[in-house]
Amino acid sequence: MIKAKQRVGLIFFPAFDWCITPDHPERQERLLYTRDQIQEEGLLDISGIEEYRPYLAEDHQIARSHICVPSIERRITESHRIAAGGTILAADLVLDGKVDRSFALLRPPGHHANRIVHGSRGFCTINNEAIMVEHIRQRKGSDIKIAIVDTDAHHGDGTQDIFYNDPGVLHISLHQDGRTLYPGTGFVAERGGPAAYGQTINIPLPPGTGDEGILYVMENLVMPILAEWQPDYIINAAGQDNHYSDPLTNMNFSARGYARLTELLNPDFVVLEGGYSIEGALPYVNVGIILALAGLDYAHLKEPDWDLTRVRQSAAVMDYIQQLVVEMKELWDTRQEVDLKQVFGQKPFFTRQREIYYDTDGIAEQQDEKIKLCQQCAGWRWIYSTAVRARAMTTRIAAVLIPWQVCLECEKEAQTYYRSLAKNSEFDQVFYQDPEKNVYLSK
Repeated sequence: MIKAKQRVGLIFFPAFDWCITPDHPERQERLLYTRDQIQEEGLLDISGIEEYRPYLAEDHQIARSHICVPSIERRITESHRIAAGGTILAADLVLDGKVDRSFALLRPPGHHANRIVHGSRGFCTINNEAIMVEHIRQRKGSDIKIAIVDTDAHHGDGTQDIFYNDPGVLHISLHQDGRTLYPGTGFVAERGGPAAYGQTINIPLPPGTGDEGILYVMENLVMPILAEWQPDYIINAAGQDNHYSDPLTNMNFSARGYARLTELLNPDFVVLEGGYSIEGALPYVNVGIILALAGLDYAHLKEPDWDLTRVRQSAAVMDYIQQLVVEMKELWDTRQEVDLKQVFGQKPFFTRQREIYYDTDGIAEQQDEKIKLCQQCAGWRWIYSTAVRARAMTTRIAAVLIPWQVCLECEKEAQTYYRSLAKNSEFDQVFYQDPEKNVYLSK
C-alpha cells in the first residue's frame, strides 16, 4: 500500500443546491469531475489521505470577518455556511494534529467578498479564508502570524480589503494583471494600511504567463518573503483559473505547475477558489495539489490535451516578470524605510474612499473609511457605506471596527463613537465588530 509522507485531510462540498444559474461557470460540476478523478486515481486508498465531512458555520464565526447587511441570515444560504464550516474544519484538522495538511475542496468560493457584504460579487458572498484566519486566531492567540498566498488568476480583492490594515496577516496575491481581468485591482501600489504597510503584496502577471513565469515568481519572490516573515501558518487560496484551458482567463499554467507550486509553498491549509475549466483542468489540478500535499510523486501528471507548443510562454513575458520580481523584491526589502507620514498623512485619521461594484448582484457601493493612526495598536476605524440596488433602492450603514490587540484608548473612543452613531437617524443600520472579543452588535 502507498503511504503518504504527509497526512492530508480532504473536505468535499459540491453545494448541489446552490448555483447562480444552472449553466453558470460556478456550478456543482466544478467538484463532481474532481471527485470522480480522485476516486479513479485511487487517492482515497492511499494511507494518510482521509476525507472528512463539513458542518455549518455559526453566526459568530462569520461575524468575526463580515458585516452582512442587513443580517447574516438574510445575506447567505446554507451552502455558504457549509463552505465556511468546511474551511473551519480544515483548520481544526491541522491544529488538532489529526493531519499535517488540509485541503478544503468546496464551493461557493469567497476571496472577492469584502468585510462589508451587501450582496455577491465575483461569485463570492462571504470570505472563507478570512473566516479561517479569525478562527485560527481565536484558537491560537493574537500573536500568531498568518500568511495568505492567493494563486487565483483573479486578484483576491476581498481578502485584501479585510486584512489591509492587519499587522498579523501577510497577504500575497499572484494574478493576471487587473488591467486585463476582473476585478480590475491588485496593483503593486496597493501595499497595505498604516499598521501593515508592505504586508499586502500584489503580483500582477501579464496574460500568457505559464509554468516558467509563475514558478519563477514563487522561487525568487514569494518564498524568500515568506522565509523572512516567518508565518506560523500558510493558507493557499488555490484558485485554478490560471490554467491554460480556463474559459475566463488568459493564462498558461498547467496541472503539473500547480503541483510544483504546492510543493514549493508547502501550505498548512489549501482552500479552493476559482477555476472554471470543469473537465479539462480541475480534476488534474486537484489531483496534483493532493499529491504534492501528501509528498507523493506527481511526475506522471498530465492533462489529456497537454501540448507544450500551445502554451509555451514567450520570451517577452519572461523578461517582464523578471523585471517585476526585481522591483517588488526591492519594495519588500525597503518597506520599513518608508516615511509613513508621507503616505498616510499626519492627521489623527487616514481617510480612503472606494467605489465597489457587486457584479453578481448588480449593486453599486460607495465606501468612506477612516483609520485611526495610533502608535499603540493598529487603530480602530469606521466605515460609512451606501449601496444602491436595482430600482434605486438605497441602503446606508455605518460600521465601527476594532482591531486585534486594540489599545484601551482606541477601544473607548470606538465605543463612544458607536453609541453616537446608533442615535443617528441618517443610517439604516449601525454595526460594531470586535473579532478578538467575539462582539458583534447591530442597531
